[in-house]
Amino acid sequence: MKRYFDYAASCPIDEEALETYMRASKEYFANSTSLHDEGTKASRLLEHCRETLAHLIGGEAKGLYFTSGGSEGNFLAFQALLSAHPGKHIILSEGEHSSVRNTAMKYEAEGYRVTKLPLKGSGIVDLEILKSLITTDTALVSVHHVNSEIGTIQPIREISRICQGAGAFLHSDCVQSFGKIDVQQVTRYVDSLTISSHKVFGPKGVGGLYLSTANTYRPFLPNGVHESGMRAGTLNVPGIAAFAVAAEKSVKNLSEKQLRIEEWKRLFMEELSSVSDRLDFVRPSVGVPIIGMMIHHVEGQWLMLEGNRNGFHFSTGSACQIGAQEPSLTLLSMGKTEEEAKTFIRISFGRDHTTEDVRALAGWLRSVIEERTAAVVQ
Repeated sequence: MKRYFDYAASCPIDEEALETYMRASKEYFANSTSLHDEGTKASRLLEHCRETLAHLIGGEAKGLYFTSGGSEGNFLAFQALLSAHPGKHIILSEGEHSSVRNTAMKYEAEGYRVTKLPLKGSGIVDLEILKSLITTDTALVSVHHVNSEIGTIQPIREISRICQGAGAFLHSDCVQSFGKIDVQQVTRYVDSLTISSHKVFGPKGVGGLYLSTANTYRPFLPNGVHESGMRAGTLNVPGIAAFAVAAEKSVKNLSEKQLRIEEWKRLFMEELSSVSDRLDFVRPSVGVPIIGMMIHHVEGQWLMLEGNRNGFHFSTGSACQIGAQEPSLTLLSMGKTEEEAKTFIRISFGRDHTTEDVRALAGWLRSVIEERTAAVVQ
């Protein structure tokens, strides 16, 4: 029996969202920018979805732009915010998603100065260091809401105050938080944020970028008819409709879902209590369905492959950077050694799990840890 514990990487599509996708593909097939009746019909559905998703994040519909996902959204957020600020300095936390780091590298090559903001041992950004780094030349600070590897929640409100004091924009990647914790508490404090469909049981290839309507931005593409020039290409109306349905279901009864997640996390750690001296949990924030752990003397890559062979699917970190085969930058920034970081694995829970699933994974990990420990002793 296969058990999937990599929901932070991607979720199976929700059945109702899939039905919405198929129906919209048949009935709303026209290009949403076409001026005939069928185009208008597709456009109305699109705008309804825009209003729905904007409401879910606590923003205004006119500030929400549809994208192909979180990575493109992060790039477009940088482009928009940097176009509206004269400064040439960018600050990003050392725990950012690879799409944010790679976008910063692009702008660094174009003349921007990029500074990395370290994390404390708890996985939270160091606010005192941020205060010392930020200047009037700082155009943009980028700090994720929830870390994609260890599940820590960043103090966005406090970061926002520091940014406002220096006149810098604040962007937050909310891909791992939307649908898991209340993103509405973040929207009011940032200038932009990003969300992604397949992280909330919607289809892949769809996401959203929210830009504060208080600012004016230069379009990425001049004279573009799609999304006010923020991005090119005919919009995936069926995918967007399915995203809206999946997102509504993910946000509904959020507190109840968080209680269930916390119960699973508690159970998982209890089941491993007998080998607790041979592993270290990177404890996530409350409500976040991620547990990071480092198992002494066991390489995470080996453990992930062994788990796969035995029907358990989890990861060694963000799916967008695993191919690099490098230790987690998040863990290194927290003060972990490269050897420690290489033992890291990420377990992420989803709504389809059962208590039996959680016990089974913990039991298998416990047996592996006991076996490997015995081998090391010999």
